[in-house]
Formats: sequence, C-alpha cells, structure tokens
Amino acid sequence: MTRYLTRLAALFLACSLPLAAVAGQWQYSGAERIVAVSDIHGAYDAMVATLQNAEVLDEELGWSGGATHLVIVGDILDRGPDSREAMDLLMQLEQEAEAAGGMVHVLIGNHEAMNLIGDLRYVSREEFADFAAEETDEERERWLAEFARRKDEGGDISDEVRREFDERFPAGFFAHRREFEADGKYGAWLLSQPVVVVINGTAFVHGGLSPMIADIGLDGVNGTLAGELEEYIENLEPLVDAGVLTPMDSFYAHPRILQDYMPSVDAEAGLMDLIAETQELAESDVHAPEGPLWYRGNVACCRIVEEERLQAALDAIGATRVVIGHTPTQGRRILERFDGDIIEVDTGMLSERYGGTGNALIIEGDRLAVVNENSREVMSPQPHPRQVGSRPGGFLSAEATEALLTSGEISNEREDAAGRTIVTVSDGTRSIDAVFVKRENKETYPDVAAYRLDRLLELDMVPVTVKRSLGRHDGSLQFLPPKLMNEQERSEGGRGGSANCPLPEQWSAMYVFDVLIFNEGRTPERITYRTDDWQLILVGHDRAFDKSKDRPRHLEDVELDVGDGWKTALAALTDDVIEREFDGLLDKRRRAALAARRDALLAD
Repeated sequence: MTRYLTRLAALFLACSLPLAAVAGQWQYSGAERIVAVSDIHGAYDAMVATLQNAEVLDEELGWSGGATHLVIVGDILDRGPDSREAMDLLMQLEQEAEAAGGMVHVLIGNHEAMNLIGDLRYVSREEFADFAAEETDEERERWLAEFARRKDEGGDISDEVRREFDERFPAGFFAHRREFEADGKYGAWLLSQPVVVVINGTAFVHGGLSPMIADIGLDGVNGTLAGELEEYIENLEPLVDAGVLTPMDSFYAHPRILQDYMPSVDAEAGLMDLIAETQELAESDVHAPEGPLWYRGNVACCRIVEEERLQAALDAIGATRVVIGHTPTQGRRILERFDGDIIEVDTGMLSERYGGTGNALIIEGDRLAVVNENSREVMSPQPHPRQVGSRPGGFLSAEATEALLTSGEISNEREDAAGRTIVTVSDGTRSIDAVFVKRENKETYPDVAAYRLDRLLELDMVPVTVKRSLGRHDGSLQFLPPKLMNEQERSEGGRGGSANCPLPEQWSAMYVFDVLIFNEGRTPERITYRTDDWQLILVGHDRAFDKSKDRPRHLEDVELDVGDGWKTALAALTDDVIEREFDGLLDKRRRAALAARRDALLAD
C-alpha cells in the first residue's frame, strides 16, 4: 500500500505543477559502423551466432565491436525459449559497448510492449519457467486463492481449479510479472529504451514509420507515446495493490475491470482518478495498428500509396531511410524496398516458428552488407519482390507467371459456384488455377489491360493476366489465388481490421484506379482479399475501359485522394506509353479516353 500512496502523491503533484519536457538523445551522427538485427523472439543461440559473425560479440560473449552502434530492432521476447538470456546478454553488452566507445540501442517492439502491459498471449512456457526459481509457494497460493474466489468456488480450491490455475499461470508466471513491472529488472530496462533512433540519417523502428510519425516527430514518439506506455505500466502496480487488478488480468480485460470497479467506502482518495487515467492510457496510439510498434504499411502498401507518406515521416524525423522489423521477409532475406528507402531486417530468426535464420544488416558509410548466423560471407540486401496483385506461392515472378499462363498446358476445365470458367495450367513442374474470361469485344482485352496498367502504376492489386484462347474462344487467363474472400463475406464477418496495409488506404487507391479505367463493374464480389494479410485483389474488369471521358456513375460524387504518388505515376503514363503498352489491348478511342481520364485526375 505504501507504493500505492506514493504513486497517488506523485499523480497529484504532477497535476499541480507545470509539465517539464525531458528529451533523450535519439539522433546520432558520425557512427563509423552500424549493425542491426531484429525479431530475436527468444532464439538466443541464433542471436549469439549472428552477432559473432557481425563481429560485435567475441567467443567469450563479450563486446568486440569497438565503436560500432548495435541496434536491436525490437521483439527480443515471446514465442522462443530463451528471451531472458537474450535480454541479460544485451544488458551486459550495453555497458561493455559504452566503455569501448560504441553503443547498443534496444528498441521497444510490440512484443516488449505486450509483456509490459500484460498481453501475454505469446509468452512460451519456457520463458515463464526461467523465472520459476524466483517465485514462492506462498505467492502462488495467494493468487490461487484469488483465482478460486473469482470463479465463485466459495473459497474451496478443488483439484480441477488447481489444474486450471497451473495451466493458465504456469510456474514462473508471477515472478515474470514482477520483473516486468515499472521498477522490475526488465520492466525498468525496457522502459528506458526508445521506440525510434536515427543514426547517420538512417531511422530504426520496429513496426514502421506510419503517417502518424509525420505529425508527432521523434519527440512525439519517444516522448509522448513511450511516456504513455510508461505511465500505464506505473499505474498497474498501485491498482494491483488496491485490489482493483491482479497480475492474472490480461491487458484486454483491463478496460472492462476498470469500468466495472465499484470503490468501497474507505477507498483511498484519488483511486478513481487513477482508474480514469489508466483507462485513457489504454487507448494510447502506442498500442494502435497505425502506431510505430505495429504498423506494417511500409512493407505492405503499394508504392503509389505509401512512398509519399513514408517520405513525410522521414522528413519529420530527419532521416533519409528506415530499417524495420516486425514483418518476416519473403525468402527470409534482408530486403530493400522503394529504391532502398526501406530496409526490412526481420528474417525469421526463430527458425522453428518462422523458418528463417539470423541475419545482420551492416552499414558502413554508403555500403550495405549482410551476414548470416551460419556464415561470415558478406552478402547484399535483396530487392523486395513486388506482389503484382498475387502470384503463385508469393515468390514466382510476374514474368514467370505470365509465361506459365501463356504457354502452359490447360486442363481440368470446370465452372465454379459464381459461374466462372476455371482451368488448371501446368508447365510440368508447376500447376496453378486460372480464370478464363471470353473476349466479348473483338477490339479489347479489358482484363489484360487492367493488369498491364496495374503494372505500370505499381499498384499491385490486379492478378497476373494474359491473352489466351480456350477452345475456339479468344479471351484472357487470370491467375486465381487460393483462399480469397470477397468484400461481401469480409464485411459480413467484420474482418480485415488487421490488414497489413490499412483497408481505407487500399480502397482509396481502388477508387482512383476505377475512375482511371472507367470501371462500371466493381461489385462486392469483384473486390477480393488474401485472408492472410488482407491485401486487396481486384478482379473482373470486363466492364472497364469504356470510351467515356467522365467518371463511372457510382464514383461521380466520391472524393478521390490523388496525392503526389498518384500524380507522379499518372504523369509517367504519357500518351506514348499508352500507345505502346495498350495497342492490341484497347482500340484507339478507348486509348484516347484513358488519356483523357488521366488528364482529369491530374487536374483534380
């Protein structure tokens, strides 16, 4: 209770005094060498091997990096067995690096924040077990009694209740929670770390630089957002002391418990103020999908949508590029996107979960290099492969998919529930399903034209589509991705909130695209999604590319977001490009109408 009263006194004092701005050092220059690794997830051995091959850790597990800046781009914790060992080593290296003239920057990732706030969905039993020696029998019996009371067992602790308690809160659980409190060994350490650092003009952040960053800058991220996370954690302990919460309560249960709490007549003054403050802090942007710990748009949103927003965020924090983790890379290699403005370093180090290995990004001047946990052989970051709507396995290039659809053997013709003609196309090695669309107008191939335009714009929403005949009928074949869900099914199920690229941003791009191609056939059934990441996949363009120079009627009053990304892409779609790329796909009048609609969007 003493700590509770101390916290209340501090709260009242803060309310009565003017706020003081305290800024940490989040920008560094003059670093000769930077090493970055990400998403360790308890894979201690892989982390050690990676750091040794990056020459910042010696065989005795001491710092050997000299003046190197080592950046851990978040997510040390969860899923794997040895998170505590990884944290202990990094805490040791912080001190040793500083003594040698280097630095270790440990960034808060979403899984660090989750452990701090009590979202323990991904903590492995092995992680809890590492704290079991510091947990007493008396402590467990205390919380077991509270668990039984909440189950309305009349104070009796049956074998069934005990088994459920031990299953939900395994040995080490309560010691783990103590160590992640604001004044616990790991809680205090993590809360002292930043969310974003900028070193030699390169920003490092776990999730990504969302549009939010352009508005709040470095002070907003490392000051306001990180401060709100710290305040939330600091509030939990006095709320537990007061009997409002328990360590067993999940972060997602906190709002309901706080809302329903009824104070006793002898409740301490200020308790309800503390509850109200905590409720507000639970809604902080630090927990939001568009916040820097969770945002995936840098990886998932197409260039035409994301590049402009990324540049605004970079400008706001004085950086020229960003290094991010959080989203495992395709091929589990370190990747570059947007001509190197984005570098993705989450290579799935926890191999049994993600199938990858540890990789370290090394920055020395203008040179970027990569070393792997299994070798000191120096490699280079690889280009991020474009999604191109969707394609087989996510790795087959657009060109290879086009070749397969164009020349592969067609078999297994059938009709699906929607009345579409589905075929299987094979080259003897790969087999994929595709939709055949019969050509209705001898002067146009609208589905092929839509795919061609998607490629030119780098919109990446239309699946690979080629000219192809089926029997006596000319038409097109379009790759059919597996496990798609259409808009009607998605909206009825209330799904898609976890989309890697936020759905409103994808829809906004779809509206501009449909105006450009004068698409009157966009129905909920022709708006589909990959359900693993809710990437928008646009299909069914047989009613597109009319000769009209206006908008489709259903989009006449829609406010379009034609930002700089769109303007750059549309300006590159010159008359010469339209003639060259769409001759044979659209007749002359339709090509002229496309150019006129382009001009209208540029003038909008």
